[in-house]
Amino acid sequence: QVQLAESGGGLVQPGGSLRLSCAASGSDFSIYTMRWYRQAPGKQRDLVATITGGGTTNYQNSVKGRFTISRDNAENTVYLQMNSLKPEDTAVYYCNAVHFLNTYWGQGTQVTVSS
Repeated sequence: QVQLAESGGGLVQPGGSLRLSCAASGSDFSIYTMRWYRQAPGKQRDLVATITGGGTTNYQNSVKGRFTISRDNAENTVYLQMNSLKPEDTAVYYCNAVHFLNTYWGQGTQVTVSS
């Protein structure tokens, strides 16, 4: 069983930056592939970025070059550094952990990009 807790969301102006964190409870954090998803009002939940236990990353095209996913296995934490934020990045951001058939979600953190 893994519990995930996101933090770091908030209100930021266009062009600004935020760093989201997702702290995981439990052991064997390094075996989980970690993902960040986001869901804007009235839209489906979309995959933003992925990082495997070995550190391989992948990004949605719309955030490539602006967002960076990373993880600290010693601290059981995954991060999402978001730079050059745009209004269309406004959404609730969710942390997700997957290992084989087991998947876990955090409660989400709101990111609002507005002037």
